[in-house]
Amino acid sequence: QVQFVESGGGLVQPGGSLRLTCAASGSISSIYPMGWYRQAPGNQRELVASFTTAGSKNYADSVKGRFTISRDNAKNTVYLQMNSLKSEDTAVYYCNYAVRAGIRNWGRGTQVTVSS
Repeated sequence: QVQFVESGGGLVQPGGSLRLTCAASGSISSIYPMGWYRQAPGNQRELVASFTTAGSKNYADSVKGRFTISRDNAKNTVYLQMNSLKSEDTAVYYCNYAVRAGIRNWGRGTQVTVSS
């Protein structure tokens, strides 16, 4: 039903910043909260940032203090501000519902490459 289109990725040096954008084809408000995932080559997708059903935010330990998830419900858009980037942040980043039962499909994602 809802399609997600990610953008904002690119090539940055370690310590740099990027802001990712997730544009949804419909309302992002639902029974399922939104989140950001990433997948490096050979690895499974991992949830790195998400809202909770209570409206707070969760972050994986690997990105805590460096990444910030936010949203604009009026624009049906979710953002991921990524600061102090490290080489290990290199991955394809996807947005989707943060609850497995809500996931129906995946977008193409946006590539983030952190390298000097």
